[in-house]
Amino acid sequence: MATTAAAVWGRAEQQDFRARVRGCLLGGALGDALGAGADGPLDALREAHGPDGLTDPAPAFGRRGAVTAATQMTLFTVDGLIRAHVRRDTGAWHPPTDVHRAHLRWAATQRDWGPDERRKDNGWLAREEWLYSRRTPPRACLTGLGDDVLGTLDRPKNPDAADSGALVRSAPFGLLVGWEPQLVCQLAVECAAQTHGAPAAGLAAGAFAVVVHGLARGGSVEAAVARAQEQLAVRPGHEPVTEALGRALGAVREGVPDARRVAALGAGEDRAGAQLAVAVYCALVGEDVRHGLRLAVNHDGPSAVTGALTGALLGALHGETALPPAWLADLEGRATVLELADDFAMEMTQGAALHSATESAPGWLARYPRG
Repeated sequence: MATTAAAVWGRAEQQDFRARVRGCLLGGALGDALGAGADGPLDALREAHGPDGLTDPAPAFGRRGAVTAATQMTLFTVDGLIRAHVRRDTGAWHPPTDVHRAHLRWAATQRDWGPDERRKDNGWLAREEWLYSRRTPPRACLTGLGDDVLGTLDRPKNPDAADSGALVRSAPFGLLVGWEPQLVCQLAVECAAQTHGAPAAGLAAGAFAVVVHGLARGGSVEAAVARAQEQLAVRPGHEPVTEALGRALGAVREGVPDARRVAALGAGEDRAGAQLAVAVYCALVGEDVRHGLRLAVNHDGPSAVTGALTGALLGALHGETALPPAWLADLEGRATVLELADDFAMEMTQGAALHSATESAPGWLARYPRG
């Protein structure tokens, strides 16, 4: 195929977008890794690490910088979105199906010893051996992906699941910057129903994706949250999530950020709306990425979740160069995250030069099979 096809975007725009994609995915993984080391309630963290609690990554799962299922599933979300765009050449266009298939490949990593070379549809990501490790996956994700049936808004999996398991894998939807916010929100909500059927769980995922979308387009956190609230307002059952976002905005005006304000937003309980509120608050008040992430993980609740969400927001806002280098140096799977981020950015900006209905780059289809 021709190698001189014009880029869809200008060079400066492509570079800015790639930096934000890298920032979002690496930032989420960093926050996840920092939170993974926050083992126990806040009092125990302060006793173990000092009065400020956990301030740098601590060992978890046998090493420093280890990530949890939050990062694993986020990577497979990205894989599914790339495949959806590649498969569009065939005339088939249903991104929830491609994301579902990707999450089924993640589910295989939770039960298999390693990659199954007989599966021709695995692509490159499912052959990454380091992903074949159970890292506290949410129960609803395992049960929702325990068979091949696609959960939908009409018939969601786990109708009562309101935890953050779907929310924490939803940042990549927001990186679809060529889409309108309402479509980003809808896709995130539909994909959440594949494992989490409680309305608040899906709407929190949709709102989070819209906030990431606004940041990836170069907007402020405040403007992105306002856009998310607009998207929520027309959807039944939005009140818990809308109110959680309102509390996050209000907390900014209540004084110096500290663990008490994070706790007051509901950080101690794994409910999707509360975890979203904590992340938005920490992204708003964080002096830099390091400060925002430290604030996000020092509480009594699921620290890896709030860390991952906050890291994704701050990374999309500031780009990859704002991330703490010493933390990145220890990050598990950093090469994989970077490779996938760059593939996503390339697909979104130059997909037409990689594949079409008549001819495609063989290497790209080997990485992201259409089957």
